[in-house]
Amino acid sequence: MAALDVFIVNVAAPTVGSDLHASGADVQLVIAGYTITYSVLLITGARLGDRLGHGRVHFAGLALFTAASLACGLAQGPTQLIVFRLAQGAGSALMIPQVLSLIQRTFTGEARARALSAYSAVLAVGAAAGQVVGGVLVSADLFGTGWRPVFLVNVPVGAVLLVLGRRVLPLGRPGGRERTRPLDLPGLVLLGAAVSLLTVPLVLGQEEDWPLWSWLSLAAAGVLFALFRGYESRLARRGGAPLITPRVLRHPGIGRAVFRILAAMSVNAGFLFALTLHVQGGLGHSALRAGLGFVPTAAVFGAVSLTWRKWPAAWQRALAPAGFALTAVSVAVVGLAFHGGGDGGAVLYAGYAGTGAGLALAFSPTLTGALATVRAEDAADASGLLATVAQLGQLIGVAAFGTLFLNRLESFGALRSYTSAEAFSVCAWALAGTAAVGAVSGLVLRRR
Repeated sequence: MAALDVFIVNVAAPTVGSDLHASGADVQLVIAGYTITYSVLLITGARLGDRLGHGRVHFAGLALFTAASLACGLAQGPTQLIVFRLAQGAGSALMIPQVLSLIQRTFTGEARARALSAYSAVLAVGAAAGQVVGGVLVSADLFGTGWRPVFLVNVPVGAVLLVLGRRVLPLGRPGGRERTRPLDLPGLVLLGAAVSLLTVPLVLGQEEDWPLWSWLSLAAAGVLFALFRGYESRLARRGGAPLITPRVLRHPGIGRAVFRILAAMSVNAGFLFALTLHVQGGLGHSALRAGLGFVPTAAVFGAVSLTWRKWPAAWQRALAPAGFALTAVSVAVVGLAFHGGGDGGAVLYAGYAGTGAGLALAFSPTLTGALATVRAEDAADASGLLATVAQLGQLIGVAAFGTLFLNRLESFGALRSYTSAEAFSVCAWALAGTAAVGAVSGLVLRRR
């Protein structure tokens, strides 16, 4: 639900705007508000689970998310919908880090690898499924409710999870010394401010035509990230409890994993976003048809994420680089299939499937490898860090590649199938180049 809700509103945005008489800025905040609070509060959610109990905080987040989804579906105006979307994002930030932390604390060895693979599959399939589900629900217009089922679909799922989850998830606090670790409020403030200054211009900059404040905000975010890192290092040297334990950042492979997850999620989100713009705007396909086009990507991603561990052991170390390489080729194939303004033909679906397989191999083994050897007491720190990186990767992908697509479209002229196809082709080559960088990242970041 959390991953799906990042994307599901994209398809419903035009209907939301017309039904609620919302301005362009209002619609943008409906889409972006969820993402902002989600990414800003992820680290905080992880630490709260460490102190209060991962199951307990997970249920609190699930209850907040479900209630906010109901409120979104019943909203009578754009301001209400924006506020409830912010609350939805906060609920996700409480839910998601606990999943990784519970996996770290509950499973070991092969069982942990299986659980992490399942998590990876659900996370990224949710991103693609958001487009599919959004298209289906908006086109169905159930009982004349228009866009509202996009949010209300979460309510029965959340209610069932609240009932069933209590039978299997631990609700008590984690044992050991981690229970007494303070929240590191100065670190929380610095990190929250840094992530806010980074995310707000990323999600609003394109809509506002990248004004001066957006660039100043990005520069200030870099400064605050540096201050945060310096403060956390000094706190650790004094024997305090930093928000992210330095040994997590020094853990073998974490640096490489952070880069690869950032690259994989950027390509994933940028590909889905640019493709949606071209298919719906350039080719004029309906929301339903556009959404169903993502089924091959989502299905193959899920299948590969759940099966790659069964492949020969000699292949395992090469899976992530090979996944990035396959992604680069497949995205380029999709760009070539659309070149000239056509609808792609059969080769298009081979490109979709290859992109799903490549991203699965780039993301799932990377996440599993990074977390498989992290100590249980560092589970919350590692979970919050990698969940935040994945979310920031999606933001960066939408901002960077969405901006590239729209800028090229504007330079080509009026919105027609041919010009949109040319803009997407340029974007596809940029996506392929980013994936190629991910493929060679292990050579540069071998010890990070």
